[in-house]
Amino acid sequence: MIMNYSAQWISYRSTNAFSALATDYISQDDFPATFQQHPPSLQGIAAAIKQRSLRPGNRKLLVEALQQQYRLLSSSERVMTNITKLNAASTFTVCTAHQPNLFTGYLYFIYKILHAIKVADELKVAFPEYEFVPVYYMGSEDNDLEELNRIYLDGERLVWQTDQRGAVGRMRTSGLEAVIKQIKGQLIIDKYGTELISLLERSYLEASTIQEGTFRFVDSLFNSFGLVVLIADTPQLKKEMITVFEDDLFRHTPSDIVTNTTAALSNRYHIQVNPREINLFYMKDDIRERIVAENEVFRVNNTDITFSREEITAELNDFPERFSPNVVLRGLFQETILPNIAFIGGGSEIGYWLELKDLFRHYNIPYPVLLLRNSFLIVEEKAAKLMKKLNITVDQLFAGESEVLNELTRKNSSLQLTLEAEKKQLSALYDHLKTITTPIDPTLSIHVDALQKKAGNAIEQLEKKMIRAEKRKHTEKTQQFLKLKSILFPNDKLQERVENILPYYARYGKDFIRLLYENSLTFEQQFTVLVEQ
Repeated sequence: MIMNYSAQWISYRSTNAFSALATDYISQDDFPATFQQHPPSLQGIAAAIKQRSLRPGNRKLLVEALQQQYRLLSSSERVMTNITKLNAASTFTVCTAHQPNLFTGYLYFIYKILHAIKVADELKVAFPEYEFVPVYYMGSEDNDLEELNRIYLDGERLVWQTDQRGAVGRMRTSGLEAVIKQIKGQLIIDKYGTELISLLERSYLEASTIQEGTFRFVDSLFNSFGLVVLIADTPQLKKEMITVFEDDLFRHTPSDIVTNTTAALSNRYHIQVNPREINLFYMKDDIRERIVAENEVFRVNNTDITFSREEITAELNDFPERFSPNVVLRGLFQETILPNIAFIGGGSEIGYWLELKDLFRHYNIPYPVLLLRNSFLIVEEKAAKLMKKLNITVDQLFAGESEVLNELTRKNSSLQLTLEAEKKQLSALYDHLKTITTPIDPTLSIHVDALQKKAGNAIEQLEKKMIRAEKRKHTEKTQQFLKLKSILFPNDKLQERVENILPYYARYGKDFIRLLYENSLTFEQQFTVLVEQ
């Protein structure tokens, strides 16, 4: 299917949907350099490559872990070649990370992966002497089931009902048949609906766990691009972190370091993450609970499990897979096992990564270039026609409703609805009054100013009433604009934070992913609006 879309770009700041920290960071104009290691640019990448070359990590272990993982399926030749390339000191990764949301969850899951792929492809052109492999690091140890077990489909919330507990990635896929059946009922009639349902069934119903199902599904979507999916929840990879985990358990070094950074960062921005004294969970069977130290006894929160210092040391060394890092240590784990030079993350992820630079320095782990993930707004034919009919610009889509509706009213009315000329005449009148009164008594100018302000306020109120009165005559335009907003901003949120890829795949197949790839930016850091022609 030929997808005829045109791309337009606006600044992230203009969307009014991203934090001050995120917009300051990507602009770099007023961002405190002390919180970043490398700028988000090709120059920053060059510096990151140089730093990473001095500490490449255990490539042999990484490749073995990936090869073991990929025995589960038959992936593309490009993926398997990329895994082999990771053995070489001249190969680096471009990584993004996310939890195993049900059927990928929100659209931005797809956008951040494609951003990593596009950056890796561009870096190969910019630095031909090196190889770059895009990696999706699966945060499969997350235990927030309420966040991960649902998607929205055409405004309806579909929920995977399960009473399982612990790390979501380790959960069994039982019960997903019912959700896929609901999806089938809605999407099977679309051109690629049958293909999509078959893909979901193969990916999830033939998998033993959620992380395996996510692995299969993501690979099927992106293996033609050479994306490598990494499930880091393995004993051999966790062993690489034993020293850091011991430091966290017994000396609380990560907490001390990150607390100092967050204190400095909080003077200017909202802080995303506050470290705990111990930043590890204990993870076994259906348990993933925080480890808490109390009088030399290490207790697993909300359980009866306790360890002495000697016992927890033995547990860590014998079963490192039972120790799960929280957000403070997860990035350190990722960058320890990957030869990574760039990380693609959302605004909140960039926020907490900026808290971690000193932690990386302490453990002598190279810190990556941070890139805010790409964002898209997809304006399909129905909405595009409505935009054209209303003569709405892309910028106006993100402006306040009142502001845009007032502008629409002015456009569609033949009457005078502004009093700008009258305001200028009013200003001239009071200036003239001052020339008359000031020679009599200079203090009278204060009285004239007060009269001018009062009259000005009255004129402003009159203008607003004129607009409101005329707006009532154009209710159809108003309703059409509100309908447009509801289509493009479901639940008054960015489309990418509500909608899922499934209906787009059902309509367009993999052409939709190709469309996003072709319009994905790399270092430009702008919000992309795709409008169907």
